[in-house]
Amino acid sequence: MSVSLLNCPAPAKLNLFLHVVGRRPDGYHLLQTLFQLIDRSDTLDFVTRDDGQIQRCNDIPGVPAETDLVVRAAKLLQTAAGRSDLGADITVHKRLPMGGGLGGGSSDAATTLMVLNHLWQTGLTREQLMALGLQLGADVPFFVFGQNAFAEGVGEALTPLKTPDRWYLVIEPGVSIPTSIIFSSKELTRDSKVVRITDFPEAKNLFDTGFGKNDLEMVVTKHFPPVAAAIQWLKTYGDARMTGSGACVFCSFEHEAQADEALSKVPSEWTGWKARGLQYHPLHHLSGS
Repeated sequence: MSVSLLNCPAPAKLNLFLHVVGRRPDGYHLLQTLFQLIDRSDTLDFVTRDDGQIQRCNDIPGVPAETDLVVRAAKLLQTAAGRSDLGADITVHKRLPMGGGLGGGSSDAATTLMVLNHLWQTGLTREQLMALGLQLGADVPFFVFGQNAFAEGVGEALTPLKTPDRWYLVIEPGVSIPTSIIFSSKELTRDSKVVRITDFPEAKNLFDTGFGKNDLEMVVTKHFPPVAAAIQWLKTYGDARMTGSGACVFCSFEHEAQADEALSKVPSEWTGWKARGLQYHPLHHLSGS
């Protein structure tokens, strides 16, 4: 008998800062960042099957089903559970832009791991799901972790951190940026000073004090003028920054009315929206013990 769970959220994240502090011998970059969950999300529908078939039921332009992180996550969990009969039909409703630095694909994969772990009753712990997620991408463990965090390593070493209730104005400049191009750039600095969680101010003062930066921003803005223009425009309202490897940029506001005011003035050539910060992933209760 099939079981379904519909409209499962896969929320976006913002990198409140992102420092590149080194590089491992295998080429992976060592990072320090502060992950912030927001209430803008993709949603996914799941219907279980008992014939072992795992399939995505809708088309997503530019993302073949066989390479989709959602399908790969489901198959990885199926293998980890040692149950070839476990299957699922998955529908992905995309709302987050691809190549935007919001972690949409990683969040979709994490939601898949959490929901199917629940529906299939495979009983994996949160730590086991995070380990599976790391095989799919460096951001996936954070979404399974399910709460705002100071991250180190390649992004998998996570320390929970309570952040203030803030509103964010996010601008999509209309370009998609392949992460690999930015991280392979010879212009990227990889020697930011290592910080400790006690080094940066209370999260509520992070933007007021101008702490941190996004080390990828300099490379992106040089090669993608729309991103540079969006940051420059948004700086009118505060400490505007790029999230992840771009292209989306954001600014933090203490009050919703402030975000609304700025949103009403976003130039028509860009897509703008507001989001509220979250403390926990909406599916945190499903991510194991």
